[in-house]
Amino acid sequence: MEGRMRSDPAEYELVAPATLSAVVSLLAESPGRWLPIAGGTDVMVQYAAGKLSARKLVSLWNLPELRRIDVSEHELSIGAGCTYSDLREHDLVEREFPLLASAASWTGGVANQNRGTLGGNIVNASPAADSLPALLVYEADLILVSARGERRVHYVDFHTGYKKTLLAQDELIRAVILARRFAGYIAYSRKVGARNAQAISKVCVAALGRVVGGVVDDVRIAAGSVAPTPLRLCETERVLSGKSIDVALMLRAREAASGEIRAIDDIRSTGAYRSAVVSNLVAEFLGKLSAAARASELLNRWNQLPHEEAAREILDCCGSVEWARKLASRRPLEHEQSLVTASDEVWNSLGANDWMEAFSKHPRIGEQKAPAAATSQSTQWSTQEQQNVSASDDAVRAALRQANEAYEGRFGRVFIVCATGKSASEMMEILRWRLQNDDAAELREAAEEQRKITNIRLRKWLNQ
Repeated sequence: MEGRMRSDPAEYELVAPATLSAVVSLLAESPGRWLPIAGGTDVMVQYAAGKLSARKLVSLWNLPELRRIDVSEHELSIGAGCTYSDLREHDLVEREFPLLASAASWTGGVANQNRGTLGGNIVNASPAADSLPALLVYEADLILVSARGERRVHYVDFHTGYKKTLLAQDELIRAVILARRFAGYIAYSRKVGARNAQAISKVCVAALGRVVGGVVDDVRIAAGSVAPTPLRLCETERVLSGKSIDVALMLRAREAASGEIRAIDDIRSTGAYRSAVVSNLVAEFLGKLSAAARASELLNRWNQLPHEEAAREILDCCGSVEWARKLASRRPLEHEQSLVTASDEVWNSLGANDWMEAFSKHPRIGEQKAPAAATSQSTQWSTQEQQNVSASDDAVRAALRQANEAYEGRFGRVFIVCATGKSASEMMEILRWRLQNDDAAELREAAEEQRKITNIRLRKWLNQ
């Protein structure tokens, strides 16, 4: 019958033990006979195609021992059963391990992100998996568990060949361990594919770098879809280490990266294309690293300014005098992330009057005229942030004007939204939605939007 599944459910056995210990006991009794499955995103593709050879399946889904994300002073432990949605929504993952958060957002659509797990991605061992280059540059460790106990292995050693790993037949990955030591590093990640999500990578690159005293102090670069396993570009890293970034070094790094990968031709792309893309992405990463080094110099200069001068210089990023003074008091701040983190803490500690002072420096959404309290720099940033409004038609701008008036009549202040990247229609929808808030809820919403705006402007200030 047309449309009939090619696999017969009657041929398969699925069990779902309630604990991790029960699972490893089952694997120990019959090594190699049971296939552990978590979210099932890869298994179901094989099943639907009639290519699932394993007949005895043991579910790991929602085992509490595998769904934990534990934070200690020096490490982050991510349970192997954590989904991509878990990773995307975890504040510390986003803040300290942005490469992993980005990879999680690339992996399939929302449905796959709700089911697919980090451990499953690792064990599936596809060289095109989006999360694996990130784990290489973060130098992750894996905790493997069996009835015999646990062992800790370096992730860089885990893949022994195409679709081959160190995992024994009676073992599972219990957790992925990441050292919390990358504050101040510049993170870079890119996926090149037919689409950013719901498409297998042609090339994906993850990189971390730090420049100290004008030279590359530490750098780590990894790539996927360019070799039988996810690949750390160690030779390229050696070329860069201890050097100042200039055009000559970029050329040497491009050549090293191109020569280091073992890209092949396949249905998705050619080896020559992959080699060229990796070279280009390495150069793009170095450009970002060089810009970050210049930002670090600016931050170091700001750290040494007298307090009042430092507060005046940073004021335009937010508009609240008390915010600027308190942030200047938090110096020295070593890098962009520490600056942004300190800014968030200061902003959230302020009162409503300080928030209102910051709000007063913004023009209306959809209008270029700045309030009298705004400086030329603040006005310039506001214009950049609202650049998509100028592309909207007269009807949309007129509707925005009416909605702004309704908001101001309701709350007595200008509507605040982080406009960067948003169309006029999107901002209109947000404005209408927020008109339904009560006063307290809307003040919190506006404060959160101002926090986002401030973070964007701090980064612009650092990279001016």
